[in-house]
Amino acid sequence: MEKFTKLTGTACPINQGNLNTDQILPARYLKRTRAMGFGKVLFHDLRFDAEGGEKSEFPLNKPAWRKAGIIVSGRNFGCGSSREAAVYALYDFGVRCVIAPSFGDIFAANAVQNGLLTAAVSHEDSTEIMESLSQRPELPITVDLDQQTILCGNLTYKFSIDPIRRMRLLNGWDDLALTESYRERIAAFKANDKLERPWAMPRKQI
Repeated sequence: MEKFTKLTGTACPINQGNLNTDQILPARYLKRTRAMGFGKVLFHDLRFDAEGGEKSEFPLNKPAWRKAGIIVSGRNFGCGSSREAAVYALYDFGVRCVIAPSFGDIFAANAVQNGLLTAAVSHEDSTEIMESLSQRPELPITVDLDQQTILCGNLTYKFSIDPIRRMRLLNGWDDLALTESYRERIAAFKANDKLERPWAMPRKQI
């Protein structure tokens, strides 16, 4: 998994609360494989009309935000069903960070498994950031995971994230790598347990 330390890039404001995983990735596209990519169908029914034409009012279709690597949105982003492919769609599109007041629990867990940062800020801060971006679409944002800060123009905002998820993203650790990081402690426990409970060790076959 790719490490996440600091990201500077274009940020797209999607001023909507309760964006669910079916809106992020409609269920009919779950038949796609990861090799086929999910980026093209990210927010499909919000981005395109019934004939496949772009909806000009949707933020990601605006010229300034077509290649946004950061999304700023309303509370409860990623609520709804537990589809991990919703995270694939964001990541395959090029999004590496979502900033919002809160996230769906399962979505946030899936995000860290795929190197996507979910940065939780207050409702007031997310609103202020989105207003700044709406006024200045070209304004870059810098997200610093080590310092847990967001720099937008001359203003700096703090964000929160679960400490274990922060550690995993900074190191680029998936579940296996996280377990491997405790290798020495696991070995020490096993050695001590063998001394304290020799009767629990498997008997050698004669």
